[in-house]
Amino acid sequence: MIARMIMWFLFLVGGSALGLWLDVQWSWARTLLLNPWWHVTTLPLGALLLWGVMRVSRYTGRLLARMGREGEDAPRMDTNKLVTVDVDACMRHPMHLGLMFFPLAIALLLGSPTFIFIIAPIEMVIMVILIKLVEEREALAKFGDAYRAYMKTTPMFSLRPDCIRKMLGEPLPKDRR
Repeated sequence: MIARMIMWFLFLVGGSALGLWLDVQWSWARTLLLNPWWHVTTLPLGALLLWGVMRVSRYTGRLLARMGREGEDAPRMDTNKLVTVDVDACMRHPMHLGLMFFPLAIALLLGSPTFIFIIAPIEMVIMVILIKLVEEREALAKFGDAYRAYMKTTPMFSLRPDCIRKMLGEPLPKDRR
């Protein structure tokens, strides 16, 4: 848990600092960084994306807390029951998909062109790799054959509109329930 918190700190704070430093070094990025119209564009996009990231985190976190823990001895920030309903029926890692956009939201809020176009996408790719190499292995170790069966029927991520609505905690239209 501590290692993951340090990773997030490095992604957000380190990415911000590196992005702004590179923006000053590179003329194309410095031109955008100093242009107020650039910030008029990126700031609302960043605020909207951050709102979405927070909404997804809140919804999927509450879903896991409610459905992913059985018994009184279950650790507070951990699951001991495989959740395969609601948004988890659409994709195996809905919270991670939402959180993957956290660095991009911060980059847009800062208006750092280098962070937006270079650093945040690299961090997003690193997150996918970590989910595949760490999260998936942990889930396989914890849930075994049940998780293997789940992997065969459910993609790691899904951008289907109904899945995105579920991920945001929005009810589906009546004709799709």
